[in-house]
This record gives sequence, C-alpha cells and structure tokens, in this order.
Amino acid sequence: MLGAAFIALLGVASCLPAQAQRAKKGSSGTSAPLTSASRLLPLYGGASVAQAQQFVGEAALADITRSFASRPEASKFFSTKGFEYLVENQPDTAAVRFNLAWVLDPQNPEPYRGLAVLLSRRQGPPEQVQALVLQGLAVAPTNAPLLTDAATIVLERYTQTKKKKDLAEAASYVQRALAADPNNANAWQAQARIRFNQEDYAGAWEAVHKGQNLSMTSLDFDLISDLKEKLPDPQGKFK
Repeated sequence: MLGAAFIALLGVASCLPAQAQRAKKGSSGTSAPLTSASRLLPLYGGASVAQAQQFVGEAALADITRSFASRPEASKFFSTKGFEYLVENQPDTAAVRFNLAWVLDPQNPEPYRGLAVLLSRRQGPPEQVQALVLQGLAVAPTNAPLLTDAATIVLERYTQTKKKKDLAEAASYVQRALAADPNNANAWQAQARIRFNQEDYAGAWEAVHKGQNLSMTSLDFDLISDLKEKLPDPQGKFK
C-alpha cells in the first residue's frame, strides 16, 4: 500500500486532461516542439532543461527571478505552491507550477515528487512514476519523503510480483528514509508493511505504533486490519 501522505496527495489530485500525455518523439529522435499542452506534462513531456527554458522564455524567467533572492528560492516557492494546488484539487495548475519550479532549479527535488504524484493519480505507468521519484533522489539522495515514496512504489510492485528482491529493495529505501529522518511517520508505516510481508508481525506492530505516535494521519488501516488477523495488537490500541 502506498504511504498515507502519498495516498492523500493522490486522492485530492484529479486526472489531467487526456491531451496531457507524454510528448511524442519525432522521426529524427528529437522531442517534438513544446506546446501549451506540454505545460501539463511531467517535465514538459521529457524535454531537456534547455528546451524547457527556451519554451518558458529567458525574459519570463528573469522577470520571475527578480521577485526572489535567487532562482532556487523562486523554485522552492513554486514547488510549494504546486503542492498547495494539489490539496485544492487543481492538478493542472499544480503541474504548471511544478514544471516551472523544475525549470528554475533542476536541483530542487520537490518538483519531481509533485509530478510523480500527478502521474500516479492519472494512473500513469508505474515505471514512469518511479523514474520521476528516482530523478528527485538523484539530486537529493537523503530526501526522506522521496525515499519513502520510492519504498511505497516498490511495495506496490511487490504486491503483484511477490519477489523477494522487490521487498528487499523497498526495505533498503525505508532504512535510508529512517536514517535521514527517524521522525518520518510515513516511513515507519512503510516499515510496518515490510515487516508484515516478512511475517514479522510483532515488528510490524512496533513500526505501526512508532508511526502512530508521530502522526495519526500516517496510519494504514488496511495494514492494521490485516495485521490484527495475524497477531492481536500487543499494546491493545487496535481492537
């Protein structure tokens, strides 16, 4: 199951328009010209940073930057606005903000995460969602929310494959997330799901309670229901 925070974002973001599909490649292998529809695609449909900057326009980027201390600061502002628009159920506007944040600073991990949420909500290919998360991790390897998202994506894959290597990969991401931020409640819930699948039910309950103590919103009630069938809650909090 996907982490609670990730699921919450997926739940409030409605699907993007049908026209907002991955940009097609031309016969020469280069990206097709960017259009207004490209603004709704993750990373403008696979454009390079240079292509995206040209599309937005250096004059427009310079004008935006003048309102901030730097382009990275502007990028942080627009990525934050992107998540706000997700919560307000305005996914198109969120996509535009995340893409702009990426153009302003490709080293900002938040646009990759936000766009992964949007692509997930419209049921995009899981490998493309994971690719966006991994792009975020490439620029921020210790970003706990991204590591948790990577773990939950692989856990979702594990539910289909039942391959031990997938479970091990998810466990590795969670370990890294908790090392980066031991107070990440969603990482503890992902850890609980991993322990459950490892048939370590006592360990799963321990992780559930650690996450619960940090944030009630992180709780995965489907997991708790499954877990109660295997082992009653040792703390008696979930009957």
